[in-house]
Amino acid sequence: MMDVKPIEVQGYRFVATHVALPKTNLLTISNDTGYIMCGALDITLLREQLADRGIIAARAVGVRTMQELLDGEVESCTQGAEAIGIVPGMSMRDALAKIGAAETQAKL
Repeated sequence: MMDVKPIEVQGYRFVATHVALPKTNLLTISNDTGYIMCGALDITLLREQLADRGIIAARAVGVRTMQELLDGEVESCTQGAEAIGIVPGMSMRDALAKIGAAETQAKL
């Protein structure tokens, strides 16, 4: 099963995607600029092999629902995320606000 719906976080619009797989869930919240995701996100791959792409992404671990992802904190992130002020330990809502602000800035 897959569920995709628009959500708003701190005044910014995102798309929340939940993919139910056997014995696990994939959770993402994204816009055209970046995304946050559950522990399935391979930050090491993004930081090392795909660093040249400048991907803005952050990961939370131990989350099983969209609410837990939103209420979680950044466990790790990409260099692109760090460049806009996202750091480990930051709340995911604050990370999304930074991603939302970066998207707004890119449109100016």
